[in-house]
Amino acid sequence: MNGLFDAGLEVQNFLQEREWRFCTVGGLAVIRWGESRMTQDVDVCLLTGFRNETNFIDPLLKRFAARVPDARDFALRNRVLLLSASNGAPLDVSLAGIPLEEKMIERASPFAFAPDCSLITCSAEDLIVLKAFADRPIDWMDIAGIIKRQDQRLDREYITAQLAPLCEAKEAPAIARKLNQLLSAS
Repeated sequence: MNGLFDAGLEVQNFLQEREWRFCTVGGLAVIRWGESRMTQDVDVCLLTGFRNETNFIDPLLKRFAARVPDARDFALRNRVLLLSASNGAPLDVSLAGIPLEEKMIERASPFAFAPDCSLITCSAEDLIVLKAFADRPIDWMDIAGIIKRQDQRLDREYITAQLAPLCEAKEAPAIARKLNQLLSAS
Protein backbone atom coordinates (compact mmCIF):
# COMPACT_ATOMS: atom_id res chain seq x y z
CA MET A 1 0.00 0.00 0.00
CA ASN A 2 1.08 3.58 -0.68
CA GLY A 3 2.87 5.28 2.25
CA LEU A 4 0.36 8.13 2.35
CA PHE A 5 -2.53 5.69 2.39
CA ASP A 6 -0.84 3.88 5.29
CA ALA A 7 -0.44 7.19 7.13
CA GLY A 8 -4.02 8.20 6.37
CA LEU A 9 -5.31 4.90 7.68
CA GLU A 10 -3.13 5.15 10.77
CA VAL A 11 -4.44 8.60 11.75
CA GLN A 12 -8.00 7.67 10.78
CA ASN A 13 -7.92 4.57 13.03
CA PHE A 14 -6.64 6.71 15.92
CA LEU A 15 -9.42 9.27 15.45
CA GLN A 16 -12.12 6.62 15.03
CA GLU A 17 -11.04 4.80 18.20
CA ARG A 18 -11.82 8.01 20.08
CA GLU A 19 -15.05 8.59 18.13
CA TRP A 20 -13.78 11.99 17.03
CA ARG A 21 -15.42 13.62 14.03
CA PHE A 22 -13.12 14.23 11.06
CA CYS A 23 -12.53 13.77 7.37
CA THR A 24 -9.59 13.61 5.00
CA VAL A 25 -9.19 16.63 2.73
CA GLY A 26 -6.40 17.94 0.50
CA GLY A 27 -4.46 15.87 -2.02
CA LEU A 28 -5.91 12.49 -1.05
CA ALA A 29 -9.46 13.83 -1.48
CA VAL A 30 -8.38 15.25 -4.86
CA ILE A 31 -7.31 11.74 -5.89
CA ARG A 32 -10.87 10.57 -5.12
CA TRP A 33 -12.75 13.37 -6.86
CA GLY A 34 -10.45 14.96 -9.41
CA GLU A 35 -7.40 14.34 -11.52
CA SER A 36 -4.79 12.15 -9.82
CA ARG A 37 -1.72 14.06 -8.80
CA MET A 38 1.22 13.70 -6.48
CA THR A 39 0.68 14.76 -2.90
CA GLN A 40 3.21 14.75 -0.10
CA ASP A 41 1.08 14.74 3.04
CA VAL A 42 -2.18 13.65 4.61
CA ASP A 43 -4.56 16.51 5.39
CA VAL A 44 -7.23 15.86 7.99
CA CYS A 45 -9.94 18.18 9.22
CA LEU A 46 -10.75 17.33 12.88
CA LEU A 47 -13.77 18.89 14.57
CA THR A 48 -12.45 20.29 17.86
CA GLY A 49 -14.64 23.35 18.30
CA PHE A 50 -13.20 26.30 20.14
CA ARG A 51 -11.65 26.23 23.64
CA ASN A 52 -11.42 22.40 23.62
CA GLU A 53 -8.48 22.07 21.27
CA THR A 54 -6.03 20.75 23.87
CA ASN A 55 -8.34 17.77 24.52
CA PHE A 56 -7.51 16.72 20.96
CA ILE A 57 -3.98 18.08 20.54
CA ASP A 58 -2.48 16.41 23.60
CA PRO A 59 -3.58 12.83 22.77
CA LEU A 60 -2.45 13.31 19.16
CA LEU A 61 0.96 14.51 20.34
CA LYS A 62 1.26 11.46 22.60
CA ARG A 63 0.60 9.14 19.63
CA PHE A 64 2.31 10.93 16.73
CA ALA A 65 5.64 12.76 16.48
CA ALA A 66 5.52 16.53 16.15
CA ARG A 67 7.08 18.07 13.04
CA VAL A 68 7.78 21.49 14.57
CA PRO A 69 9.13 22.61 17.94
CA ASP A 70 6.39 23.66 20.35
CA ALA A 71 3.80 21.91 18.17
CA ARG A 72 1.09 22.35 20.81
CA ASP A 73 1.49 26.14 20.92
CA PHE A 74 1.84 26.28 17.14
CA ALA A 75 -1.45 24.38 16.78
CA LEU A 76 -3.26 26.62 19.24
CA ARG A 77 -2.05 29.73 17.38
CA ASN A 78 -2.52 28.47 13.82
CA ARG A 79 -5.28 25.84 14.22
CA VAL A 80 -3.18 23.17 12.52
CA LEU A 81 -1.22 20.42 14.23
CA LEU A 82 1.83 19.29 12.24
CA LEU A 83 2.62 15.63 12.91
CA SER A 84 4.35 12.62 11.37
CA ALA A 85 2.86 9.16 10.96
CA SER A 86 4.90 6.17 12.12
CA ASN A 87 6.24 5.80 8.56
CA GLY A 88 7.40 9.44 8.55
CA ALA A 89 4.64 10.73 6.26
CA PRO A 90 3.56 14.27 7.17
CA LEU A 91 0.14 14.70 8.77
CA ASP A 92 -1.51 18.11 8.81
CA VAL A 93 -4.44 18.07 11.24
CA SER A 94 -6.62 21.17 10.90
CA LEU A 95 -8.56 22.05 14.03
CA ALA A 96 -12.08 22.66 12.77
CA GLY A 97 -14.72 24.65 14.55
CA ILE A 98 -16.89 26.69 12.21
CA PRO A 99 -20.29 25.46 10.96
CA LEU A 100 -18.99 25.02 7.39
CA GLU A 101 -16.34 22.59 8.63
CA GLU A 102 -18.84 20.72 10.79
CA LYS A 103 -21.16 20.34 7.81
CA MET A 104 -18.27 19.18 5.62
CA ILE A 105 -17.40 16.47 8.16
CA GLU A 106 -21.05 15.37 8.37
CA ARG A 107 -21.20 15.05 4.57
CA ALA A 108 -17.94 13.05 4.33
CA SER A 109 -18.01 9.45 3.16
CA PRO A 110 -15.60 6.50 2.90
CA PHE A 111 -13.71 5.74 -0.28
CA ALA A 112 -11.61 2.66 -1.02
CA PHE A 113 -8.25 3.87 -2.31
CA ALA A 114 -6.99 0.29 -2.21
CA PRO A 115 -8.50 -3.05 -1.17
CA ASP A 116 -7.10 -2.60 2.33
CA CYS A 117 -7.44 1.18 2.61
CA SER A 118 -10.74 3.02 2.89
CA LEU A 119 -10.48 6.64 4.02
CA ILE A 120 -13.27 9.03 4.96
CA THR A 121 -12.98 12.03 2.65
CA CYS A 122 -14.90 15.23 2.22
CA SER A 123 -17.39 15.56 -0.65
CA ALA A 124 -16.34 16.90 -4.04
CA GLU A 125 -18.37 20.05 -3.40
CA ASP A 126 -16.75 20.73 -0.03
CA LEU A 127 -13.33 20.11 -1.53
CA ILE A 128 -14.03 22.70 -4.22
CA VAL A 129 -15.07 25.21 -1.55
CA LEU A 130 -11.89 24.59 0.46
CA LYS A 131 -9.68 24.79 -2.60
CA ALA A 132 -11.32 27.96 -3.93
CA PHE A 133 -11.02 29.66 -0.56
CA ALA A 134 -7.32 28.74 -0.38
CA ASP A 135 -6.95 30.40 -3.81
CA ARG A 136 -3.53 29.01 -4.76
CA PRO A 137 -2.57 28.03 -8.34
CA ILE A 138 -2.43 24.31 -7.42
CA ASP A 139 -5.92 24.60 -5.90
CA TRP A 140 -7.38 26.04 -9.11
CA MET A 141 -5.80 23.20 -11.08
CA ASP A 142 -7.36 20.74 -8.63
CA ILE A 143 -10.76 22.45 -8.94
CA ALA A 144 -10.60 22.26 -12.74
CA GLY A 145 -9.85 18.53 -12.48
CA ILE A 146 -12.72 17.95 -10.06
CA ILE A 147 -15.16 19.83 -12.29
CA LYS A 148 -13.95 17.92 -15.34
CA ARG A 149 -14.31 14.53 -13.65
CA GLN A 150 -17.49 15.14 -11.62
CA ASP A 151 -19.25 17.54 -14.03
CA GLN A 152 -23.04 17.32 -13.70
CA ARG A 153 -22.87 15.31 -10.46
CA LEU A 154 -21.75 18.46 -8.62
CA ASP A 155 -24.28 20.35 -6.51
CA ARG A 156 -23.39 23.79 -7.84
CA GLU A 157 -25.94 25.60 -5.68
CA TYR A 158 -24.40 24.08 -2.55
CA ILE A 159 -20.90 25.13 -3.64
CA THR A 160 -22.01 28.71 -4.30
CA ALA A 161 -23.93 28.92 -1.02
CA GLN A 162 -20.97 27.66 1.02
CA LEU A 163 -18.33 29.75 -0.73
CA ALA A 164 -20.18 33.09 -0.75
CA PRO A 165 -19.86 33.89 2.98
CA LEU A 166 -16.21 32.84 2.97
CA CYS A 167 -15.44 35.18 0.09
CA GLU A 168 -17.31 37.96 1.83
CA ALA A 169 -15.37 37.43 5.07
CA LYS A 170 -12.08 37.33 3.14
CA GLU A 171 -13.17 40.37 1.10
CA ALA A 172 -12.30 38.42 -2.04
CA PRO A 173 -15.26 38.42 -4.45
CA ALA A 174 -12.87 37.55 -7.30
CA ILE A 175 -12.67 33.99 -5.93
CA ALA A 176 -16.41 33.43 -6.44
CA ARG A 177 -16.25 34.96 -9.92
CA LYS A 178 -13.32 32.74 -10.91
CA LEU A 179 -15.10 29.63 -9.65
CA ASN A 180 -18.33 30.57 -11.45
CA GLN A 181 -16.36 30.92 -14.69
CA LEU A 182 -14.91 27.43 -14.26
CA LEU A 183 -18.31 25.95 -13.43
CA SER A 184 -19.97 27.72 -16.37
CA ALA A 185 -17.33 26.51 -18.81
CA SER A 186 -18.05 22.86 -18.06
